[in-house]
Amino acid sequence: MRKIVVVENISLDGVMQAPSGPEEDTRNGFARGGWANAYSDQVMVDYMTSGDQDESCLLLGRRTYETMAANWPHMPKDNPFTEWINAMPKYVASTTLSSPLEWNAELLEGDLEEAITAVKSTEGPDLTVLGSGVLVRSLRENDLVDEYLLSIHPLVLGSGFRVFPDGKDIALDLVDSVTTTTGVIIGRYLPHD
Repeated sequence: MRKIVVVENISLDGVMQAPSGPEEDTRNGFARGGWANAYSDQVMVDYMTSGDQDESCLLLGRRTYETMAANWPHMPKDNPFTEWINAMPKYVASTTLSSPLEWNAELLEGDLEEAITAVKSTEGPDLTVLGSGVLVRSLRENDLVDEYLLSIHPLVLGSGFRVFPDGKDIALDLVDSVTTTTGVIIGRYLPHD
């Protein structure tokens, strides 16, 4: 059975909104987009690319899919993630998109929990979720997340969408971590039984 691994850049106060660029996600007037860029270093690149890149698959929400599909096919080839992200298969959870999707993506249709559970039960690589805050909340509410890989950046944003919003307790076990030269703590967490 495949695992669902949520991979997020977050601030110390848990904000995950728009880490990559100013126009990435300006909902609710969020004006701090691109906050994670200054913290990238070789330690982060090495850690995030240390897995088996041939065994990767993305699970994305609509907003993240549309943003990534519009940008990643045009990313520079010297970016260590470009070829990898463009080549991997993608599943997209959306009630507003229709098939066929571009960028090597397949639309998950019908009940979200049932569709994702069906994909998880097939043979294949683990499902990596990037961004996709609404999807992450739904996955968490349905106990479908198997692992969190959080890059915790040393800044407090004070506002924005959080990966763990108020309202539900969640206990996690830290199973691996590394600190980058820029002070980012990358932690791998499993939900506590």
